[in-house]
Amino acid sequence: MNNTEYYDRLGVSKNASQDEIKKAYRKMSKKYHPDINKEAGAEEKYKEVQEAYETLGDEQKRAAYDQYGPAGANGGFGGGGAGGFGGFDGAGFGGFEDIFSSFFGGGGASRNPNAPRQGDDLQYRVNLKFEEAIFGAEKEVHYNREAECHTCHGSGAKPGTSPVTCGKCHGAGVINVDRQTPLGVMRSQVTCDVCHGRGQEIKDPCTTCRGTGHESQSHKVSVKIPAGVETGQQIRLQGQGEAGFNGGPYGDLFVIINVAASDKFERNGSTIYYNMNISFVQAALGDTVEVPTVHGDVEMTIPAGTQTGRTFRLKGKGAPALRGGGQGDQHVKVNIVTPQKLNDAQKDALKAFAAASGDQPVHPKKKGFFDKMKDAFDPEV
Repeated sequence: MNNTEYYDRLGVSKNASQDEIKKAYRKMSKKYHPDINKEAGAEEKYKEVQEAYETLGDEQKRAAYDQYGPAGANGGFGGGGAGGFGGFDGAGFGGFEDIFSSFFGGGGASRNPNAPRQGDDLQYRVNLKFEEAIFGAEKEVHYNREAECHTCHGSGAKPGTSPVTCGKCHGAGVINVDRQTPLGVMRSQVTCDVCHGRGQEIKDPCTTCRGTGHESQSHKVSVKIPAGVETGQQIRLQGQGEAGFNGGPYGDLFVIINVAASDKFERNGSTIYYNMNISFVQAALGDTVEVPTVHGDVEMTIPAGTQTGRTFRLKGKGAPALRGGGQGDQHVKVNIVTPQKLNDAQKDALKAFAAASGDQPVHPKKKGFFDKMKDAFDPEV
């Protein structure tokens, strides 16, 4: 076995996140669960998936496995800690409780596999228009989730029957296994291979969910988007995630906001920015102009002598602050546009303006060869 076999069993890469490993484990365990898959070899595959997740699902065991392989993950040499033996931090031998258990057959309290557990959380991405993020919106989202089986109501057992306590682990969900290590025989706990960690056996599984207690469901929920949201922010909808286990509550749904860019405005928090072009005459003499805002067009006064790049503030014309704090402003930056084409009247007016301002006269166009020849033979020149 090499240091990638556990990853291969779950169908993920060595760079997979813990969340990706968890999702892959859930998918593979459902695929090979003995109550669902009756094909030959499915139960063995299920055990291999359980073994892989037992290591990769624990960040410390995973680190030891990546460095030293199965021996490191199971408490052998190189399992972490100073000197390669693994200290009492759980990197190699699983912590003080596991060492205590290895010598005395017991130790710290174990988790009750039949205790109610909350279901997994889900994420959903909602795309908003620029204006929807400013003023808020209501969206209906559709997604698939694992819901409680409507036939057995989550028990996994056929109606009229009930799960029974596992005869091998006596409801603990785990069993003690002795392993030969360089330090001698070490005892550790592994998932029970009969009930697969559930602590109970389902003798007569539900025909709808095949013993899992869950079924796939197409679900929809209405989401109220508050005014002032921005890209990356999340809205938590309690109980809209996946079904829990052993009567536990549903997980939550986290709605992630993505706001489309505007072709007019830019935004930073509650402040909105807008660039506006004005003419030289408007800047020099002053003017009253109409400026677009997300709240509609408003009039803005440009004083005489305005320079390009000057910024004006329109109070209260920005976005609302999410957690109180009032309404933001809109900042308008003006840019003076120089005309690229002028008619003769415009040119004469500008020359007159330059002369009245005492500016240097415009240099005449340099004469070419043919102009100079014409001047030489023209007696009036």
